[in-house]
Amino acid sequence: MRVSIKTFPIAVFAAVAFLLAACETPSPSPVYPEVSFRHLPKLKLDVAAIDVQQTYVPPLTAPNVEHQFPLTPSDAARRWIEDRLLAAGGNGVATVIIQDASAVEEKLRTQGGIRGAFTTEQSERYVARMTVRLEVSNAGGLGTGFAAASAARSRTVPEDATLNERDKTFFELTEGLVKDFDRAMEKEINDNLRGFLVN
Repeated sequence: MRVSIKTFPIAVFAAVAFLLAACETPSPSPVYPEVSFRHLPKLKLDVAAIDVQQTYVPPLTAPNVEHQFPLTPSDAARRWIEDRLLAAGGNGVATVIIQDASAVEEKLRTQGGIRGAFTTEQSERYVARMTVRLEVSNAGGLGTGFAAASAARSRTVPEDATLNERDKTFFELTEGLVKDFDRAMEKEINDNLRGFLVN
């Protein structure tokens, strides 16, 4: 078979491009550190059991995006409960209710035209929220009380963000959110449930 001088460079280029495409591997999924509160002292409650409930139901549809997060706010809240709360009494129940564990995407206005074509802008804002209520009943045999705390954080991403970069933003958003919540809830427990804490 004869290959003309004109078509030979094109054939070589196509072959090289095909080989490069075949060798290209997708970017590996990032591995995130564990979000844990085990290094902090336990908040010991004068109850025999801790019951975790969740009244927040993820819509699983836009604008909510928490189900796309590597670590969802609800999973982070459950991890906080497991790491920080301890039933240290003989009777009574502490009911922990996850009332909000949402993350919502907000589209941001970007410039159009020639100027917009040469500018990388922030195209979305993600707002995450967490609200948890802790109710104590029959603590020490008689007492009741409650504490509640909320936290909210937001992050923006540029329009050219890759999927891995977006996932990293989601993880960092949840990580910061639950750390904010930890500080707020510990203060609420110390302020409102001090009588139900066991040394």
